[in-house]
Amino acid sequence: MKVLVLNSGSSSIKYQLFDMEKSEVLTKGLVDKIGLAGSTLTNKRNDGDEVMLEGEIVDHQAGIEYALGVLVSKKHGSINSLEEIDAVGHRVVHGGEYFKSSVILDDDSISKIEKCSQLAPLHNPPNLKGIYAMREFLPNIPQAAIFDTAFHQTMPNYAYMYAIPYSLYKKYGLRRYGFHGTSHSYVAKTACEFLKADMEKQRIITCHLGNGASITAIKNGKSIDTSMGLTPVEGMMMGTRSGDLDLGVLTYIIEKEELSVAAANTLINKHSGLLGISGVSSDMREVEGAAADGNERAKLALEVYYYRILKYIGSYTAVMSGVDIIVFTGGIGENSSLTRQSICSKLGFINLKFDFEKNAETKGKLAVLTKGDSPTKVIVVPTDEELVIARETMKLLEKPK
Repeated sequence: MKVLVLNSGSSSIKYQLFDMEKSEVLTKGLVDKIGLAGSTLTNKRNDGDEVMLEGEIVDHQAGIEYALGVLVSKKHGSINSLEEIDAVGHRVVHGGEYFKSSVILDDDSISKIEKCSQLAPLHNPPNLKGIYAMREFLPNIPQAAIFDTAFHQTMPNYAYMYAIPYSLYKKYGLRRYGFHGTSHSYVAKTACEFLKADMEKQRIITCHLGNGASITAIKNGKSIDTSMGLTPVEGMMMGTRSGDLDLGVLTYIIEKEELSVAAANTLINKHSGLLGISGVSSDMREVEGAAADGNERAKLALEVYYYRILKYIGSYTAVMSGVDIIVFTGGIGENSSLTRQSICSKLGFINLKFDFEKNAETKGKLAVLTKGDSPTKVIVVPTDEELVIARETMKLLEKPK
């Protein structure tokens, strides 16, 4: 079975073509700067063939048509015909309270995803553009939606409710939903498989640390709490997002700086986080480099970043009455030994026995970072959200009707 996975963003489309029988990626690609000057399509085949094509790509439909053309081209393609594609899996950021699991797309499910756009106005509309385009180009091929929020639908109501008038929750669906669900689910399962642990009996804290970051408490195989909320701006300090913020600070800034709601939204999403405090960059590597060179604001940004992660790990350890496994994933979690060391060196209160030497040599690979007699295991698991989407799509097709 061949599954095409699409992740449609506001001005880009990431795609991967999987051969599920061989469990391999045939092609990875990126359509970038859609609707902007300098649009490109980059296509990388698993045999090393790589091409970057430039040209005007006016919208998502044109971008997907372009990508499909490359997939079947004689020179750079991976398949001879689009008929070889058995299914398409779409990453959809927000499923609201409609979707507790992945679904095969039909008119009803698409209508519900459209309704969720008010909860994720920056994410669901471009996700839908990918869905609309694929339904037009491959109308007879089943398509699936895999939701970032679905894994977190097991949270109890006391964990997802905000302390606002209940009528507003009922009217608008204002509650914590959480994101990065495919990543948290995948790395938790992978960690348990590697450690030969029964996930149904484990207390796990998964730390997805990238430009966007979230932390999830997983007990007995289910998400019971997560740091992101109604939107991906709550929780952890991130590359450009503020994370947890006193609402009084935001209303104060709006009043004093005479900002519109849109401008305030841009402030907390695009100009805050690591970038906002350090003044250097949203890229952890650059902030770490500046801190090493003595930049005091960069040092402060790192201290705030580590401190917030530590607070979430501590609080989730409390709500689960302990923790058996801590997982680091995402671009920072997988590659920044300094981040992992700065956090884990302060976890002596759970009798964690951290292997500093193993940590220092681990970058972007699956590895256990604790000593053999440590009661809590720390493990790095490279995430693979596209593979999860492909597997979920295949599972849906294999379900008896």
